[in-house]
Amino acid sequence: MISQKAKYALRALLALADVGVGESVLISDIAERQRIPRKFLEQILLDLKNRGLLSSRRGKNGGYALLRDPNQITVGDVVRIVDGPLAPLPCLSRMAYRRCEDCDGNEDACRIRRVFAEAHRANTDVLDGTTLTQMAGQDISLAADAG
Repeated sequence: MISQKAKYALRALLALADVGVGESVLISDIAERQRIPRKFLEQILLDLKNRGLLSSRRGKNGGYALLRDPNQITVGDVVRIVDGPLAPLPCLSRMAYRRCEDCDGNEDACRIRRVFAEAHRANTDVLDGTTLTQMAGQDISLAADAG
């Protein structure tokens, strides 16, 4: 399951995608429109800024803005930033790979790993293949594929 923090991050990024790259939105406006606690949102936006997805400006026209085109930011990117690795087993992780203690030295022969590797591949294909643009409904192919 993804965390509430990841869902808030996605909602905030979608709100920023709606106004366009480089256009600033005040934290208070995002918090109010998306029903996200402001203090929690501040922390989330700062994390996203530190990872290069957002910029911030102070002053009259200040706030947070997308640095990258929403078509170049995937759901997988955001979930990894906020929640960490997507892999169900440490031996499948790109971010936090760790050899399993259960596999007698041969991960390829591990029957448990094979099943979870297939599930992980399907999951990451969807998350890494879905952009903010698609989520925002600006590209309806994702919704059509979901049936």
